[in-house]
Amino acid sequence: MDGKLYIVGTPIGNLEDITFRAVETLKSVDLIAAEDTRHTQKLLNHFQIKVPLVSYYEHKKREKGEFVLKKLQEGKNVALVSDAGMPGISDPGEDLVRLCAAHGVAVTVIPGPTAFTAALVLSGLSASRFCFEGFLTVKKTGKLARLEQIKTDERTLIFYEAPHKLLRTLDDIYKVLGDRKAAACRELTKKFEEVIRGTVAELLAHFSENAPRGEFVLVVEGAPHDAEPPDFEQSVSEQIDSLIKNGTDKKTAIQTVAQQRGLPKRAVYNEYEGGK
Repeated sequence: MDGKLYIVGTPIGNLEDITFRAVETLKSVDLIAAEDTRHTQKLLNHFQIKVPLVSYYEHKKREKGEFVLKKLQEGKNVALVSDAGMPGISDPGEDLVRLCAAHGVAVTVIPGPTAFTAALVLSGLSASRFCFEGFLTVKKTGKLARLEQIKTDERTLIFYEAPHKLLRTLDDIYKVLGDRKAAACRELTKKFEEVIRGTVAELLAHFSENAPRGEFVLVVEGAPHDAEPPDFEQSVSEQIDSLIKNGTDKKTAIQTVAQQRGLPKRAVYNEYEGGK
């Protein structure tokens, strides 16, 4: 009989935020699959949990996923944890869940803290409808293209960002989305927790003078209800050329225009190339 995979939410900072059920689950399983075993070992030591650890991380997820699946099929119960928060949220945990589902292995979840929900309620912005974007691509053209795609979304927007990329991302948000209300949340639940609220321009000014430290969650106001829709008075070719002129590569520009207009990507490509 197969074992069961337990997706276990762990603290995003303060170790006391772990649930009783999470601790009991971590104590009872046969194996714990962790994003960083050294990081997770500190959590296990704090709660005197003595269960074997195996690493499961982005660059080895295929190889390690097969190993974990084999253990589950041998009847072992396995807990999946990330460095912080819920596994599967902007980490490779989703691939392991998908692998288990494909092989009929039982999966259950032990809910826990998640950084983006904590930041959302701290931001002071609307929490009734929101869009979690996670980490934007590091490629400049891809990042700008994605921001173009969501700039008319009226939902509150949430991003994860590393400190050394924060200023560049804020600058890109300012250029594409405009100077909206925003909040930068760092070190959530930790000793130096901080929430900086203002406009995107004000956050840029603040972090230009105060070097960003710690992992960030950016919460940005959604587009106003009367935000101007994409300019469909332009032809498809003109709209694509406009995106390319602003730094978007041709492939991404074609995809963006297709999504905005609700057209098949092939049809947009053919129209663009046919007009050359």
